[in-house]
Amino acid sequence: MQTRRQFVVRGTKLVAVGAVAAAAGPTIFVRDAKADGQLKILQWSHFVPAYDKWFDPWAKEWGAKRGVNVTVDHVGFADVVPRATAEVAAQSGHDVHMFLGLASAFEEHVIDLADVVAALEKKYGKQVELAHRSTYNPFTKKQFALSDMWVPDPGNYHKEVWSKIGMENGPSTYDDLVKAAPEIKKVAPQMQIPIGVGLSQDIDSNMAVRNILWCHGGSIQDKDGNVVLNSPETLRALEYTKKLYSVGMTQAVLSWNAASNNQAFNAQETAYILNSISAYRTAQDNKLPVLANYFFTPALKGPTGTQLASEHVMSGYVVWKFSKSQDLAKELLVALVDASRDSMLGSKLYNFPSFFGAAAEPNTPLNRKQESGAAWIAAQCNKDPFGSTPPDKLALLAKSLPWSTNLGYPGFANPAEGEIFDTYVLTDMFAKAATGALSPKDAMAEASTRAKQIFDKWRQKKMVPGGGKDK
Repeated sequence: MQTRRQFVVRGTKLVAVGAVAAAAGPTIFVRDAKADGQLKILQWSHFVPAYDKWFDPWAKEWGAKRGVNVTVDHVGFADVVPRATAEVAAQSGHDVHMFLGLASAFEEHVIDLADVVAALEKKYGKQVELAHRSTYNPFTKKQFALSDMWVPDPGNYHKEVWSKIGMENGPSTYDDLVKAAPEIKKVAPQMQIPIGVGLSQDIDSNMAVRNILWCHGGSIQDKDGNVVLNSPETLRALEYTKKLYSVGMTQAVLSWNAASNNQAFNAQETAYILNSISAYRTAQDNKLPVLANYFFTPALKGPTGTQLASEHVMSGYVVWKFSKSQDLAKELLVALVDASRDSMLGSKLYNFPSFFGAAAEPNTPLNRKQESGAAWIAAQCNKDPFGSTPPDKLALLAKSLPWSTNLGYPGFANPAEGEIFDTYVLTDMFAKAATGALSPKDAMAEASTRAKQIFDKWRQKKMVPGGGKDK
């Protein structure tokens, strides 16, 4: 459902948004931002609604300082890409557009934000590597988006059920899911979907199938942009998923939307999902019975010990070429990173800063800002300010960076990876293999053909590398 919040901002009073933002001060790129007069932002409807209640007044207050009319429109996740497509076609709409997966498929239509990143790195040090790899194209040398935040993607498991089958700490490997599913059916027959991993055209499924692929040694591309999906490793991942589907899932997972796994877990209809903490916060807010059994695991390990998960959400803010307020848009993006502490708290620890240094204690020297910011982030996770029991229930999130990676791994995000994400090439492949609609080998061949066609299209535009070693 689409919701709309519009603010007409007048006056010059600005309410402070936190010590970090206040200490950072404004960053002016070209001219006085007042000259632009207005700024239109398209923002997603956050999976943790508290964030929208923080962001919208923050944007209003930020604009008020400049005497600028600020409009914030919210759309659901499923509408983010269609709205972008429509605005590009019309060459009209918002100035700033936020993407949740990859903005890379729209690289042609956005301005380069290299100066924004340079200004932020001068203030706070380098951004986390997965944010860099999600917003920069090394082949075109273009900073096509700016990430203010990313979201870890842990496993969520029902502690009571897993304890009953002798695995009190939940699963640690993908093989554990296959072994556990029949046992969960025995001890919790009400859970018709023991393992709630989606295989549909939604964002959670899109992330989950990549995790399975990577942890079995496969990937869409190699580090140089060659398509390598057609491989023994991909086939192994598909055969694994077919087995998991047969013992632990139902057809329901083929039509899930982004909220379905949350709802299934919170209704105690599944014992494991791959998700951020949004479902957990919903359980807290509504005091659901599942809350006492809501616990988390790091990314699962594959058969070779590889432990990787995609970020659950990676913000990618772009500024359209047709925007008449480009300088003002850049100022907003810098200010949003300046407010990283408030953003993380506003999201109830869902958002993790892409620039750890932006969460540092005020007046910390530049060479220590990342360390200071990481310590502050860890302190929030180790003692949840929003009331977890035990207080350190979210502690593993502070240690999630080593097992989190970017869409496009082991390479960078690029327009081809973005289009493959947006058109659900991988989820289609996994769903067909899992259900027997195609054999795993045929599903892989079909998806590989689609992937190579998409890569070739973008190579012809000289926006994606590789091709010489496609499989």
